[in-house]
Amino acid sequence: MPEIRSSSDLRNNYNEISEFCHEYREPVFLTKNGQGDLAVMSIEAYEMLIGRQELYNLLEQGYDDVKNGRVISAEVAFKEVETILNE
Repeated sequence: MPEIRSSSDLRNNYNEISEFCHEYREPVFLTKNGQGDLAVMSIEAYEMLIGRQELYNLLEQGYDDVKNGRVISAEVAFKEVETILNE
């Protein structure tokens, strides 16, 4: 269940909201005049979210390469890596 708080709670209960975000690594959704306005999360949770998105982007690029025939055999790839490491 998402944690939903009013924007005034952020001002009045910052430490409590911060502790929740760090402990549960979940965002707190803030409302303004009863409507969704912001999501607040810890830096750690944000970095994990961004890292996951970067991984998804790389996987999508790899899938696109395979789909469009931009691939080499594992044998060739390993030989290229060996060459680079031995330089």
